[in-house]
Amino acid sequence: MITKEAITLFKYYLQSNHKQRTIESYRLLLERFEVIFAQKDLETIATDEIFHFLETLTGNMAKSTRRLRYAQLKAFYNFIIDRCSLNMRNPCSTSLLSKSFKAPKQQPHKILDRETVDEMIYNTKRQRDRLILELQARCGLRIGELLKIKGSDVSDRTITLREPKSGKETERAYMPENVSRKLAEYVKEKAINGEDRIFPICYSTARSLIKRLGTKLNVRVAPHDLRRYSATYASRNGVPLEVVSKVILRHQDLKTTQVYLGKISDSEAIRWMDVLHGK
Repeated sequence: MITKEAITLFKYYLQSNHKQRTIESYRLLLERFEVIFAQKDLETIATDEIFHFLETLTGNMAKSTRRLRYAQLKAFYNFIIDRCSLNMRNPCSTSLLSKSFKAPKQQPHKILDRETVDEMIYNTKRQRDRLILELQARCGLRIGELLKIKGSDVSDRTITLREPKSGKETERAYMPENVSRKLAEYVKEKAINGEDRIFPICYSTARSLIKRLGTKLNVRVAPHDLRRYSATYASRNGVPLEVVSKVILRHQDLKTTQVYLGKISDSEAIRWMDVLHGK
């Protein structure tokens, strides 16, 4: 099969089954691959050619990006081999490529403690900023989701999230009563209409805001740290993992949720054993 034809077929598949963000992520890789191998038979492209292609494409990129491009090219081959019933082995499935483009070692995340998060929230005087912190730390919202919320998306204790990361049309997030009350009061006070964004600021502004609030307490904080805290805090207080995953974080896979949760210390493990079985 000619490479150009295979790429065209794969692009049709992406357009029919994936969001625009995923399609854009593949765009550069497919364009470069087509420029070099367009008229070459896909089955004749050797592993060392793919290695040199990926090295040229990703040489100065972060390890995570290098791994992503490798994984995308491997997915392209897997799709074409399966869809067209090609009698060939995926040339990306070799130890040379797997080791050269291996995923970076995940560093354990430092989880914020409750006292730090509460102090950040209580020390924040501006109502808008305080709500941003609470919606992330109490409800587990991603900052990107939070910034897109409109007045009409809020109904009592629930928030309808449009175009969430999962690829679904909508998802629902849930709020504690005190947070939902504060949010309703804020919407009313600011006369926010149904189609108005409640927090009309950009991501970089929100990130700088949270970083600045953390600096006041001598703590490095990014927006996602607050979402991670909400999951860990719930888990440590006995909320079932399924609820943490499906309700708070809205993950599709429990394995993804487990990556979020902080490492359990020996003292905490002993405390939970006592809770379960008595001292």
